[in-house]
Amino acid sequence: MLKNSKFIIKGGKPLNGTVKVSGAKNSATKLLVASLLTSEECELHNSPNKISDIIVTSRICEKIGSEVNMAGDTLSIKTEEIKKIHIPEELGNLNRIAILLAGPLLLRKGKAEIPIPGGCKIGSRPVNFHIDALEKLGAKVEIKGDYFILSTDGLKGTNIHLEYPSVGATENIIIASTLAKGRTIITNAAVEPEILDLIKFLQKMGAIIELSTDRKITIEGVDRLNGAIHSVIPDRNQAASFACAGIASKGDIVIENAIQDDLITFLNSIRRVGGKFEVGENKIRFYYDGELKPIALETNVHPGFMTDWQQPFVILLTQAEGISIIHETVYEQRFGYVEALKKMGAEIELYDTCLGGLPCRYANTHYNHSAVVKGVTPLRGAEIDIPDLRAGFSYLIAAAIAEGESVLNNTIYIDRGYEDIDEKFKSLGADISRV
Repeated sequence: MLKNSKFIIKGGKPLNGTVKVSGAKNSATKLLVASLLTSEECELHNSPNKISDIIVTSRICEKIGSEVNMAGDTLSIKTEEIKKIHIPEELGNLNRIAILLAGPLLLRKGKAEIPIPGGCKIGSRPVNFHIDALEKLGAKVEIKGDYFILSTDGLKGTNIHLEYPSVGATENIIIASTLAKGRTIITNAAVEPEILDLIKFLQKMGAIIELSTDRKITIEGVDRLNGAIHSVIPDRNQAASFACAGIASKGDIVIENAIQDDLITFLNSIRRVGGKFEVGENKIRFYYDGELKPIALETNVHPGFMTDWQQPFVILLTQAEGISIIHETVYEQRFGYVEALKKMGAEIELYDTCLGGLPCRYANTHYNHSAVVKGVTPLRGAEIDIPDLRAGFSYLIAAAIAEGESVLNNTIYIDRGYEDIDEKFKSLGADISRV
């Protein structure tokens, strides 16, 4: 397991150079879970093996009977037999993956004991969508203490409409339906690139999954799945974060493995704010070239502006001349990181009203889910406790452009999703050390 530490950053210098993004955490962890559907070996390439979410998910798989081997960015996993249906709370509560194991355990053993999920402190992230879907597929669910106790005589295909296109719930339904009897139709499904990566992996394993218009996914249950070899898609969140770092620091960064198809909405927002980019073959150059402009943006499910892009983009907007507005519609407490930025000199005010036109689940609630950012504001170094993964990278950007020294505590949150992040910042000229 990765150890907690802190980063010390002396900022104020432009970030320049080339950096390569790793495989996507949000895809690789789900592919590991999907591999449990077969007794044959699966092999993942471009896997971010050093991040703690991959390590934790691998440990969970090993606890229930998998053999996992890692070498470089290759990960092989074979689960010849499910030996345990109980997922230990000390592992299952370290990330949000455990609930996704319900399908493989129910399909192969008929029962599962899953701890109620933990994860980053960015909102409640309820699992009711998951549980409701599993029950519709034929699972019986009880709550005993801090555990979901699930059982089934056999999962059966059904029609499931999601009230909200939840990524995790969509993944859970897809995984659980591949070996269920009959046909499952998901309407209002999430269609993020990571979900398409999961579908492609499962198709290689022998699944039958159709994508239709209007967020409809159809899964025809098959009798068995086989092993497969697959390359994990690059991490679009990491690419977007480095892009914001380059432009906010008035630098020039080439990001290898940045895929235009997965960043179209982000790239449009970069252009609107006045940042510059050039798309190349499997890479995108981002650079500062003149004054940045304020904009209004709203987060949304794919293909909208991704909620995980919001935090690094806010750092960028602190360096734009004028007033910018952000409306967060995905997570109700996504702005928990703002107080630390204000400590560094950012001028940001939060509001519980919807400062945007998109339909929002948090209208008429007490949640501060809109922000007004005033720029240009020079940032100064400070000591900060990192509250979650994406905010952690944003603090790294803020510290890199701030005058003076910053200390970022709780780096374990950043290490959950970013491999060798301090070394990557060093390669771009940042003065950063881990202690």
